[in-house]
Amino acid sequence: MQRSRGAVRMTLIAGARGTTAFEAYQFGSGKVRFPRVEAGEAFEATLINTSGGITGGDHFSWTVDARPGASSTVSGQAAERIYKRSSGVARIETTLSVGDDASLAWLPQETIVFDRSAMRRTFTADVHPNGRLIAAETIVLGRTAMGEAARDVSIRDHWRVTRGGRVIFADALRLEGDSMAILAGRATGNGARALATLVLVAPDAEAHLERARAALGEGGAEAGGEAGAGEAGVSAWNGILVARLIASDGQTLRANLIRLIVALRQANMPRVWNC
Repeated sequence: MQRSRGAVRMTLIAGARGTTAFEAYQFGSGKVRFPRVEAGEAFEATLINTSGGITGGDHFSWTVDARPGASSTVSGQAAERIYKRSSGVARIETTLSVGDDASLAWLPQETIVFDRSAMRRTFTADVHPNGRLIAAETIVLGRTAMGEAARDVSIRDHWRVTRGGRVIFADALRLEGDSMAILAGRATGNGARALATLVLVAPDAEAHLERARAALGEGGAEAGGEAGAGEAGVSAWNGILVARLIASDGQTLRANLIRLIVALRQANMPRVWNC
């Protein structure tokens, strides 16, 4: 069967007029657009998958290199969808590089995983000791508003973040089989159907810990509460802040994640998040 292939590769540089794209390569079903922004706002890039979704055997690659002094936000046009497969797995690879005094916000919208789908996703980032990266990824297991349930999935999600070439964060998620049963336990997901990870790498990351906890406290449940209202935890150490969020539906998780990102960035979300 025909499979989708897509790739975007960007090199962002700082100039007299602010950040611009020195290189913008796109291939296959992967596209990139640069929406207009207001004066004083960070340069924006919006990634697009023109195939309308991803299924077994599809392969997408996103690469962003923010050179010294560049400042940019990269987001997705819409939620990505991982559809039921006939064979193979869907592969998504993200590779980021943040240079000296550069700032990059990686803010794709949700990844919605459908029943009988398979996904292998890797996130790799290298951040200069004076660089700044905020990155968030979300997985929603079926569309709860449509009564969908992801009873048979194969998901592997790997993170690896380095600073100056040294590993500072490595994480892996694996869901094989009935995701609702796996996440039903209080020690796994407390009944969650949506989950997100946010990582902030910056010289002053620890200084944002209380602000992050305050933002989540407004809408997230305390530890041990119900996942329906949203449950979250944040830790910070050695120039890195990590937040974990879960909720019983994607809409609740999205609202809590937006509140957290806005608090950390002190800036509005990309416009595509409100379309």
